[in-house]
Amino acid sequence: MGNRGKTIRLTLVGLGLSLLPALAAAESACRDDQISLRGDWGEARFTVEVADDADERAQGLMHRESMARSAGMLFIYDSARTVRFWMKNTLIPLDMIFADETGTVRRIHRMAEPESEEMIFGGNNIQYILEINGGMADALKIDEGSEMRHPAISSAEAKWPC
Repeated sequence: MGNRGKTIRLTLVGLGLSLLPALAAAESACRDDQISLRGDWGEARFTVEVADDADERAQGLMHRESMARSAGMLFIYDSARTVRFWMKNTLIPLDMIFADETGTVRRIHRMAEPESEEMIFGGNNIQYILEINGGMADALKIDEGSEMRHPAISSAEAKWPC
């Protein structure tokens, strides 16, 4: 058994080492400051600020003159609900991506008009809203039915869990 045991151990060690990059990628795929989306169109990842309390959600992206192309803000509610947004004091056009408790995109409002006080209906049973630069949803071809992945989306509920 002498050499055979060594061969088995070396093979297992080799397998373990080859899995390290995959495990590291899986861990980095789910970070509080990043959200991933996927669909028939492909995948995209955004660096996000999280707004998960009433004050942060009320402030949102107001008074900002620009936002990096790969950035956004993720609004998180404790449970699914009917949501409405407006663009008062928001200076840049935004795409608003509304998702349910599973992280499934249910509605996209494209190119929300800066500083508009018109209410934007996001839908019923919405728990997550991702705001990104206006035009990005079309540029990436993000559509309804796409799935979000973020640590805030319960792994028991998520269509694409962390």
